[in-house]
Amino acid sequence: MLGLMATQLLDFEQMATVQEFRCEICGLVTSNPTRWFVIQCGDSALTVHRWNTEAANTEDARHYCGEAHAEVYISRWFESVCTPPKPTYK
Repeated sequence: MLGLMATQLLDFEQMATVQEFRCEICGLVTSNPTRWFVIQCGDSALTVHRWNTEAANTEDARHYCGEAHAEVYISRWFESVCTPPKPTYK
């Protein structure tokens, strides 16, 4: 019995965790960001990436559910350099 519990515990620990991402414009949440974009920005530079999990997990990453919402953010960035701040969803 103890061996079975230990095996089940190992199986649970090896399960992949599901990571979810939220669009900065509309709030859409997904764990499968197909056709999404990642934007990294600072005061003088903005970089757009096709979905890349490594880029998406950086501190300055912003996530967009499609080209149209990435364009909205880029327009806002041109106007005010990374403002408005990231929205907080509860």
